[in-house]
Amino acid sequence: MEPMTALAVLRRHAQHSSAALALNRDTRHFTVPGLDGFIAYRPAGRRHAVQLGSVYADPEDRKRLLGAFHGWAQQEGRRLCAVQLTPDDLDLYAEFGYQLSQLGAAYSIDLDSFSLRGRKFEKVRNKLARSRRAGVTVVEAGRDVPYDAALAARLDALDARWLADKGRHVKQIEFLVGERARQDDPVRRLFLALSDGEPVAYVSYSPAFGREGGWLYDITRREPDAPPGAVDLAFVVASQRFQAEGARWLHLGLTPFREMSPRHQPAGGSHRGTDRLIGFIAEHGDWIYPARSQAEFKEKWQPRVTPEYVGFYPSVSLRTVWRLLRLTRAV
Repeated sequence: MEPMTALAVLRRHAQHSSAALALNRDTRHFTVPGLDGFIAYRPAGRRHAVQLGSVYADPEDRKRLLGAFHGWAQQEGRRLCAVQLTPDDLDLYAEFGYQLSQLGAAYSIDLDSFSLRGRKFEKVRNKLARSRRAGVTVVEAGRDVPYDAALAARLDALDARWLADKGRHVKQIEFLVGERARQDDPVRRLFLALSDGEPVAYVSYSPAFGREGGWLYDITRREPDAPPGAVDLAFVVASQRFQAEGARWLHLGLTPFREMSPRHQPAGGSHRGTDRLIGFIAEHGDWIYPARSQAEFKEKWQPRVTPEYVGFYPSVSLRTVWRLLRLTRAV
């Protein structure tokens, strides 16, 4: 499916705060002729496929579309994994026999009431002031400054230095995150933190659709020696611009393995083996996924927390989990 066609489907039907991840370049779209909708997925090896997010279609068509996807997987001999399912998805996936467990939590900020006033944001305000004193300013690429080939090249170099600073064994996470806004991108937006006129950090945002429409905080990168608070300042300036434009929600995306709680169990109960595996990774797995550092950044903005889930069909297996980790480049 062409990206703009997929975008139009999301605008009509998506309610998932991270639905824009379905627009990533290497993500495929399963469709049924005559049905307005799709399922975003990627093959994982020869015997697995991983679905990302909800079924993006009219509510009365979702069961039919998911059933067709299952039929395709059976013909292909593939086991299925669905990640970032929302609480609203669970009944449908339970009906199809998925083994469901909580994967983590998504965070969201209600921009109607968002403010940095009060003691709870005192440390944040101090960090922002420190960044401004260091001379950091924030602009939006393509609006406040031209997004040309020279800027794109500087950001590519920043990406490379950011990744190198993580260590030679660290890979850039894929699939569960979006992509940086590029030149003439009609969908995503990019805010740059500048020091002496040069980008030292950036934050890329993607659109969010449906009843909680707005923007999705997606990708953050920074120079290893960027002034403290550069990312925070870019985040705040972007948030204030979104507020001024009338956006209601700023979504911060999924952080796997966080806010794990028995009260978030699916109504039919979680799969015990999957729960044990996810619990082990949550406790010991920072080398697999930087959940702790991600959550610390998100939680300081006092967001709302919503559980998200993973489902396996016909059953969970270590091979399926391994394929999921390989697909996201976590290992």
